[in-house]
Amino acid sequence: MKKLGYFLLASVLWSCSVSRNTNHQSEKWTSLFNGKDIKDWNVKIHHHDYNVNFGNTFRVEDGIIKVRYDQYGDFNDQFGHLYYKTPFSHYHLKLKYRFVGELQRGAPDYTLRNSGVMFHAQDPKSMLKEQDWPISVEMQFLGGLSDGRPRPTGNMCSPGTEIVYQGKIAASHCIDSRSKTYDGDQWVSAELIVLGDDLVKHIINGDTVLQYSKPQIGGGVANRYDPKIKIDGKALKSGFIALQSEGQPVDFKDIEIRQLPVPKS
Repeated sequence: MKKLGYFLLASVLWSCSVSRNTNHQSEKWTSLFNGKDIKDWNVKIHHHDYNVNFGNTFRVEDGIIKVRYDQYGDFNDQFGHLYYKTPFSHYHLKLKYRFVGELQRGAPDYTLRNSGVMFHAQDPKSMLKEQDWPISVEMQFLGGLSDGRPRPTGNMCSPGTEIVYQGKIAASHCIDSRSKTYDGDQWVSAELIVLGDDLVKHIINGDTVLQYSKPQIGGGVANRYDPKIKIDGKALKSGFIALQSEGQPVDFKDIEIRQLPVPKS
């Protein structure tokens, strides 16, 4: 009960803090994507060395970052991530995404209309060639399958990490949000508010759909990493932001960030 009370109190205080911070006029939005190229971003794709953009997976066309596989053949578990060049700690991130086209041949079924943005991610330079997923937290994006069944987006997944949800360490790798289902190739607006190793908030099309706290290293799913990097229990206070590629063509645009004040210790 004490833990639950603390969590509820922290949530209220954080909500007030976020309201003040995100409306603070001196905190300006900065674009992370110039609409022309990805020179401010770095690539790490499974089976490939750092900054090898295999098959031109990540490309820029018409002012959009596009994830494509037309030069792949079989997907061969070549999960990839496009990392912004600098890490962040306390911030409000916003972007738009949409799913297009068909799942690449050989990609796992679960990656159908599935992508995301990783945050508090390890430095991509520290990833080994055969590491599949970065140690990070993911705001997972899912597209509806036009079958009438709910498929929320803005979920949380935790490769090599753990989070506190409803007062305790989450038992599952992914937690569904309470978002609506978005079918077709429509653009969806996603926002992520991250306060260091304290609280995290997911927002989809203006609605808060998930909230949790205390991101930290731990758990499984990430494989073949450098063991010196995975220090279970270590709080994730900052890290890199990355756009995901896992077999489904997807577009990203309007990627902006507003850094928030770091509380004085």
